[in-house]
Amino acid sequence: MTYPIPTLQTHTSEIFTKIPDHLAKRANGQRAGFLEGPSIDRAGNLLCVDIQAGRIYRISMDKQWEVLVEYDGTPNGLKLHKDGRAFIADRKNGLMVLDTATGKIENVLSGPKAGERFKGLNDLHFAGNGDLYFTDQGRSGLQDPSGHVYCLRDNGSLDTVIANAPSPNGLVLSKRENALYVAVTRANAVWRIDLDDPAKRAGLFATLPCAGPDGVALDDDGNVVVAHPTLGGVWVYSRIGLPLHFIATSAGEMTTNIAFGGTDNKTLFVTESKTGSILCARLSTAGRRMFSHT
Repeated sequence: MTYPIPTLQTHTSEIFTKIPDHLAKRANGQRAGFLEGPSIDRAGNLLCVDIQAGRIYRISMDKQWEVLVEYDGTPNGLKLHKDGRAFIADRKNGLMVLDTATGKIENVLSGPKAGERFKGLNDLHFAGNGDLYFTDQGRSGLQDPSGHVYCLRDNGSLDTVIANAPSPNGLVLSKRENALYVAVTRANAVWRIDLDDPAKRAGLFATLPCAGPDGVALDDDGNVVVAHPTLGGVWVYSRIGLPLHFIATSAGEMTTNIAFGGTDNKTLFVTESKTGSILCARLSTAGRRMFSHT
């Protein structure tokens, strides 16, 4: 079987909203607004993290910003459970959970075992059965390819998926959930890990042209959507790794993370962390339904 080489479709995003002036600085006067981890809740609101300020925001579709919590941490990624709780990959504290109704935030897991802390968590993704995959990036890179990908099972056990990634970042499961796509930032690549293989063999799914990928998502056709900071845009790759679309930034070049939303789930929201903006673009294919909406 042969596959025709597709013509790359290019799109331009627009600014959906930008962090309000009263939130753009912390109490000590330092900058805030390094946004990541967008996730859409059941009411259609967009939640995201602010790494610099240690905040979790909720943004309505009429562009009203609300601080759900500000705490002593470095939140880097966020995904919603179907019960409404927000699970947070925190570089400082480990795996956290936020009650979005009360603002109460608690630690779930500080390290892979007792007396040991994670290197520095980055991002996370729920499987359809409630298992939680997350990346432990820390300062790993080509000089130290020791970044981990873990799976916290619904029964509370913690499994290591891989332990040799040079800066694992965003991640998402394939449609059949038999493979895991992981953005490996310092390798400028996206890896595909075969979860049905006892050895969890990893292969090279896509190579990016410059400093590496960040957030990853999936659409209903099984295409892999990859945020590319420094280049300033988002790639959509086919299931076999061919580039189909490129969505260019309409603000700064730090396009960090992505999430599908809107009434038909065909609006792609993109966090742009240099300017503290949320970008959006309309795509022809809806995003894959998340665990939070099952």
